[in-house]
Amino acid sequence: QLQFVESGGGLVQPGGSLRLSCAASAASGFMVDYYAIAWFRQAPGKEREGVSCIGVDGGYTNYADSVKGRFTISRDNAKGTVYLQMNSLKPEDTANYYCALHRTPYYTCSRFRAFDYDYWGQGTQVTVSS
Repeated sequence: QLQFVESGGGLVQPGGSLRLSCAASAASGFMVDYYAIAWFRQAPGKEREGVSCIGVDGGYTNYADSVKGRFTISRDNAKGTVYLQMNSLKPEDTANYYCALHRTPYYTCSRFRAFDYDYWGQGTQVTVSS
């Protein structure tokens, strides 16, 4: 069974930065290396939205328009961890951030559809406020 644990959230002022981590724990030896992993976020009263996705070796990445130029996704397969560097944070970035694994091996991150992802973590809360 695969589990993701997100961390790195917190309270930050507008314009600040945070680095989120998504660590995979695969007791069964499940290899996340062959799968795209994405970050999603959900604010109270809003639908879950895709933030960023990274392909198996980092060659493919995708970002929501709202975060392009401010967020950077990366992965370290040796550690089984995906990162989301968030800079120039805005109050509208406030949400619970989740990571999940795309169901299809070698997916190239062409779209964000929560329906296509499994093994959702519990999330980490990001609050941007002065």
